[in-house]
Amino acid sequence: MNNNESKFQPRHLLLILCIVCVVLIILSSISSSVNSAVRGVLNDVLTPMQSGFNKVGSFVSDEAEDLARLSAIEEDYKALTDELAYLREQNTRYQLQEIELSKYRDLLGMKEEYEQYPTIGAHVIGENSSNWNHTVLIDRGASDGIEVNMNVIAQGGLAGIVTSVTAGSSTVRLITDHDSQVGAMALITQDTCIVRGDLEVYQEGRLILEKINKDAKISDDYKIVTSNKSSIYLPGILIGYAKDIDIDSNSLTKSGYLVPVVDFSHLDTVLVITQLKENGQ
Repeated sequence: MNNNESKFQPRHLLLILCIVCVVLIILSSISSSVNSAVRGVLNDVLTPMQSGFNKVGSFVSDEAEDLARLSAIEEDYKALTDELAYLREQNTRYQLQEIELSKYRDLLGMKEEYEQYPTIGAHVIGENSSNWNHTVLIDRGASDGIEVNMNVIAQGGLAGIVTSVTAGSSTVRLITDHDSQVGAMALITQDTCIVRGDLEVYQEGRLILEKINKDAKISDDYKIVTSNKSSIYLPGILIGYAKDIDIDSNSLTKSGYLVPVVDFSHLDTVLVITQLKENGQ
């Protein structure tokens, strides 16, 4: 037997095995408690984080759904806005057409009212108004048969007279003009008078009614029409209504005001009577 065999005894092997077993038991115990501790720490840390992640995920998901719904709502809103704009445009177009149709009805009504005279319709395309003059430009001229001194009516009454003509347009001096004087008469009594333009007085919605015989039976609200004796105005065209008639200071005549039937501030369409006074008598 050599020295190594004599030194390594069976009890040594048994001792080593015992130590190994103890170490393993200790390690097993330590590993178990470490695992348990680690698991506890991880649970304490990860559980709130997981809950937070779940909440964040749920929030993100809800926000995405809300954004999707908002996008759909915005698209619907845009579609409805476009449709509303279209409907408003259509409504405006219909209103304009209705207004235009109403004007044509009025013109037709005037045409029937003054059927004894040939007429042609025209639009007012310009206006010139100052302290003394009041004229408008219409879109009918010599090419349409318009001539100087042709009478112009609107809204059922006398508006003015043509003073100049081009190929495609004409200038109409309104009866509100300072230089306008219309030979007139009371429709009922045939008493004559003069309707004179005055822009200052017209600011109150009136014209001058003058040169009425003191014995003439012209009272307030009497219809005043163009006279048979007028040199350029055709007879029987309504001008307006007498107002505030009183005897003048000379005690020989009476005067007052006339409320015209035409609203000159809203003059848009007119009828031109294509017959001159000298041709019509």
